[in-house]
Amino acid sequence: MLTSQHNAWIHASATVAVILTGFYLNFTKDEWSFIIVSIVAVWVAEAMNTSLELLADVASPEFHPLVEKAKDVAAGAVLISAVGAAIIGLIVILPYLF
Repeated sequence: MLTSQHNAWIHASATVAVILTGFYLNFTKDEWSFIIVSIVAVWVAEAMNTSLELLADVASPEFHPLVEKAKDVAAGAVLISAVGAAIIGLIVILPYLF
């Protein structure tokens, strides 16, 4: 996934940044639990999106509007997951900053 998907590198960078921040701020076990679940959710969504896109490209090499919609929905799932993870990250990290 990291070799073929640009967004996976963005997720990897965010993952590393959040983990380093967690060590620096000394997150509690509960905070780590929320952060880890959020990170895993984004990675699972990205993996499912990638697999659906690859499978769709094999099944329908030519353009098909339903395949395009399926890809858009899968990408939307990644976005929803990433936004949720960002909100959880803010809920955990912001109290340390204020």
